[in-house]
Amino acid sequence: MERVVGTVSRGLRSPIINQGDNIEDIVVNCVLQAAEKDGFTIRDKDIVSITESVVARAQGNYANINHIAEDIKSKFGDDTVGVIFPILSRNRFSTCLKGIAMGAKKVILMLSYPADEVGNHLVDMDELDVKGVNPWTDVLTETEFRQHFGYNKHRFTGVDYIEYYRSIVESCGTECEIIFSNNPKTILEYTTSVLTCDVHTRARTKRILLANGGEKIYNLENILNASINNSGFNEQYGLLGSNKSTEDSVKLFPRDCQPIVDGIQQRLKEITGKTIEVMIYGDGAFKDPVGKIWELADPVVSPAFTKGLEGTPNEVKLKYLADNNFADLRGEQLQEAITAYINNKQEDLVGAMDSQGTTPRQLTDLIGSLSDLTSGSGDKGTPIVFIQGYFDNYTS
Repeated sequence: MERVVGTVSRGLRSPIINQGDNIEDIVVNCVLQAAEKDGFTIRDKDIVSITESVVARAQGNYANINHIAEDIKSKFGDDTVGVIFPILSRNRFSTCLKGIAMGAKKVILMLSYPADEVGNHLVDMDELDVKGVNPWTDVLTETEFRQHFGYNKHRFTGVDYIEYYRSIVESCGTECEIIFSNNPKTILEYTTSVLTCDVHTRARTKRILLANGGEKIYNLENILNASINNSGFNEQYGLLGSNKSTEDSVKLFPRDCQPIVDGIQQRLKEITGKTIEVMIYGDGAFKDPVGKIWELADPVVSPAFTKGLEGTPNEVKLKYLADNNFADLRGEQLQEAITAYINNKQEDLVGAMDSQGTTPRQLTDLIGSLSDLTSGSGDKGTPIVFIQGYFDNYTS
C-alpha cells in the first residue's frame, strides 16, 4: 500500500540534562527507546535535532556577571561605554546588561525604535506618524521619548524596557543615559568606545562605527569569546546566543558542536544500519504575526549539522503544475503526469516558474524552525526532535 503520511515531527522526552552528562549517549538512547515504545521504524534520511540549550548544559558552558564585567573592563578600561541596539528581553539581555554595567562607570544606552532588531516594540509605528517622528532621522533623549509616547509596557511581558534597563544599570552603581536612534553613528557623539549588541546586523554596525571615528568597538561576540577565570565561553559567538540561567549567570551558546552531531550519526548508523541526519538547533527563523516578533535571537539557527542537511530544498509547486502544465488532466492521469515531472525535474530550479512559491531557505533554517515549534520553549520536556519524511515528495 502506498504511503499516505508525509512529514512527521515527534518531540522526544529526555531526562533533565546537567553539566557533565554525555549528550551523545542520551540522544541515542532517547531515539532508540522512542522507536521501540512508540512503534515507529527508523529509516534512512530521518532527522534527529537537539536543542542547543541541553548541549550547552551538558558542556557546562556558563558564565556569571563577574566574568562579563571583567571582560568589559579589560576592553574598555574606565571609558564611558556606548551600549547600542540591544534586544529587549529579560531572558536574552538583562543579565548580560548587568555584567556590562558592573564593568563600566557610565553607560550610554542607545535603543533602536520603534522596535528592536527582532521586533519587540517600544512604541507602535502608527504612533510615530501621529507624533510626526521620523525614526530614521530623529534622535530622541529619554525625556523627549517620554513626552512623545509616554510609558508603554511590552504587550507580552508587561515590562517597560526603558525603565527596566535603566534600573539594571543603576543597580550596579553605574551612571546611565538613554537615547533613541537607528543610526549607529549617533553614539559617536557621546563616546568612541562602543559595544554593539545587535545580532544579525552586527558586522555592518561595527564597520560603520570604525569608519566614522570609533576607537574601541566591540560586538557581543567579542565578549567571553575566551574563558575568564575558568568561565564558559564561545570562541565564535561570545555572548551572542546566551540565555539567562540565574539572576547572576548566563548559559552560553554551545561550542565544539560538530563532533557531537557527527558522533550521534555514526553511533545510530552502527546500531540501526541507517544514515540519520543530525543537527543542533536554537531559535527558529519565523515571525509572529500578532506581536510582530521575529523569533531568531540566536546568531544562527543551527551551529552544527551533518552533511546531508547542507543546502536548500529543490522543489516544484504542485498546484502550479496542476493549474498550468497539466490543467487538462484529472485523477490517475494527473497523478501519473505530476509524478513523472517530479522524477525528471531539474537539479537546480532557481528561477524556474514551476518552483515559484516554494521556500528557498536553508534546510537547517526550515528544519530548525520545525524543531523549535515542536519542542517549544516551556515545559514540554522534549529537547530532542525526531523528524521523518522531510525529504519525501509526492512520488515517495
